[in-house]
Amino acid sequence: MKLSKIIFPIITLSLSLLSLSAQAQKVDITKGQNIAGQVCAACHGADGNSTAAANPKLAAQHADYLYKQLVNFKMKTGAKEPERSNAVMTGFANALSEQDMRDVAAFFQSQKLKPAAGKGDKNSQLLGQRIYRGGIAEKNVPACAACHGPTGAGIPSQYPRIAGQFGEYTEAQMIAFRQGTRRNGPMMMAIAARMSDQEIKAVSDYIAALR
Repeated sequence: MKLSKIIFPIITLSLSLLSLSAQAQKVDITKGQNIAGQVCAACHGADGNSTAAANPKLAAQHADYLYKQLVNFKMKTGAKEPERSNAVMTGFANALSEQDMRDVAAFFQSQKLKPAAGKGDKNSQLLGQRIYRGGIAEKNVPACAACHGPTGAGIPSQYPRIAGQFGEYTEAQMIAFRQGTRRNGPMMMAIAARMSDQEIKAVSDYIAALR
């Protein structure tokens, strides 16, 4: 048998698989908007700009990150609890299909963020700035900017956008990482474990003021 007769079918199959993979990644933002209006708007706002600090702002967040969080909230077969534990979010996530999650994530990414206001006094803001830009060397805490960027824009599919997020929400998540009640970020668990309440609050308030 000629080599070409073997290679060409393999190439054709590979291209077909790539095509199927690309099709699987396609999103429908209009459908995502409809899902958001029915499922997410009550807590996160119709456009992802939550007005309650207990619920994060989702507008302009990286779709890959939002999708991952929804997957983490889902209860997996055989598991005792989801990777990221939240009874309310688990209920919503379990009702969404793979495509639903990608569509709604894409919709929120397409929305414009209305950033939260920074809080804290001048000394707290300066402490938060130092931690964000330079970390805490004596505690082996890296600079937040190393992963989330100098303006808090994050890196798509790796690190979330955090600029303009509610300081109260960021603080609550940092504490959850430190306590081990949020476990879907091993790196953040290790970092938060080395930070004090004051340091967490200061950097969280600074992040809220980032633009």
